[in-house]
Amino acid sequence: MSYPELAVHTFTTRGWSMSECIEGYARREIGGISVWRETLEGEDLCSVRKHMADAGLEGMALVRGGFFTGASAGERAAAIEKNRECLLEAEALGLPLVVLVCGATPGQTARENYEQIRDGIGVIAQEADRMGIRLSIEPLHPIYAGDRSGICSLRDANNLAGELSLPNVGVAVDVYHVFWEVDLQDQLQRSADHGWLDAYHICDFKPDQEDILLDRGIMGEGSIALGEIDKWIHEAGFEGRREVEIFSRKWWNRDQNEFLDRILEAYDKLYRSG
Repeated sequence: MSYPELAVHTFTTRGWSMSECIEGYARREIGGISVWRETLEGEDLCSVRKHMADAGLEGMALVRGGFFTGASAGERAAAIEKNRECLLEAEALGLPLVVLVCGATPGQTARENYEQIRDGIGVIAQEADRMGIRLSIEPLHPIYAGDRSGICSLRDANNLAGELSLPNVGVAVDVYHVFWEVDLQDQLQRSADHGWLDAYHICDFKPDQEDILLDRGIMGEGSIALGEIDKWIHEAGFEGRREVEIFSRKWWNRDQNEFLDRILEAYDKLYRSG
């Protein structure tokens, strides 16, 4: 069975090297790959780009830039330089999109975080545009508002994209982070109507998580109405790939082939059974 409409994030199979991710995904005829910078450590980017192309995998995105906030001007300037490095990596890999986890600094107000995020994206967006790279704001679940992201709903991400009003700035939708939003269907349509809907990440939210960051569920293990959200996002006009993004310390300690096969079994059941 082939999966041309699916992509996998390399951090999902964290136990694999970059080459193992490429080979493992290609062997299962998965169509796309989103590359995490952690997986790239020590790798030659030109070789990685060639390997992905030779394996028939379409590069979806580099994950992740962002973390724009900081208590001092020096910290914020350093964050901009790190994002410039990220853009250069994406360009070298031929990746069209950089996903932004926007950052939050403990002790700052929500408004301070928001404004620093807005200003940071504004600084790098023109440089990204010259490289042909889109920047995709990923809202995170509110549990991460204290130290990981001041953008905690799709409404916030849409508002920010609208305020910036830049041709290469959009949003990335991860069901783990936005499933709880009462107006999610409307916000998905709003994203699509403005051309902001860049990426769609799938996993599940387990209500009994052992770790608030590293215990995501395989699709069908948790409480997200995955079928309903999938219907909404495609009715809104999204035509891209579903991207599997699962952080699971439990599964990282097991065979990654078994993990990926379990993911595909769950995918078949939820997204292909009809």
